[in-house]
Amino acid sequence: MIWIPAQPDSWDGKNVIVLAHGAGQGMDSPFMGYFHSEFARRGFVSIKFNFEYMEKGRKIPDPQPKLQERYRSVIAEVLKEYRPERLIIGGKSLGGRVASYVAADCSAVQGLAFLGYPLHPPGRPDQRRDEHLYKLNMPMLFVSGTKDTFAERNLLDKVARKIGKRATLVWIDGGDHSFKVTKPGKQTLQAAADAVERWVRGLPMRIDQ
Repeated sequence: MIWIPAQPDSWDGKNVIVLAHGAGQGMDSPFMGYFHSEFARRGFVSIKFNFEYMEKGRKIPDPQPKLQERYRSVIAEVLKEYRPERLIIGGKSLGGRVASYVAADCSAVQGLAFLGYPLHPPGRPDQRRDEHLYKLNMPMLFVSGTKDTFAERNLLDKVARKIGKRATLVWIDGGDHSFKVTKPGKQTLQAAADAVERWVRGLPMRIDQ
């Protein structure tokens, strides 16, 4: 198993962010590459990795237990290597969803960052993937495009309100599931990175620090 770190020139020992890729593209996609390098530029240690199916060139994602096992393994190795004051996990779409399951029984995780949470399959808003989120006792950041077909705006708004003060919801105006917009000139990825940085820097440190 390979996980790739991007480290800032000077790291203060505080924040490590682990992000997993979406279902269709691995850790070397332009989307993942942008956030991987951008978070390091902003002073965080950033970690990316591939799930096993992507590593082996398969198109169909592994079952959830196998996806979660890979994510937990990466977390264990990253904690051993860096021992950060604060560990944030998350990812794009599928990667963020897997992180949300892993976080439930991983005490080292202090927050979840979702870059396009897949609340439901496109066109199937009745098939929501939200029940487990309400049981998570940690801060959660949802960065979502207003035209994301995997998360209708009114439904994600309701989810965030139900989660309450633990949830922060940031909308990328006109963005799709990858924050792309039809109108040129909008720096949507930068806006998403800005939102993550603000949120991370505003989180409380571990109680035992």
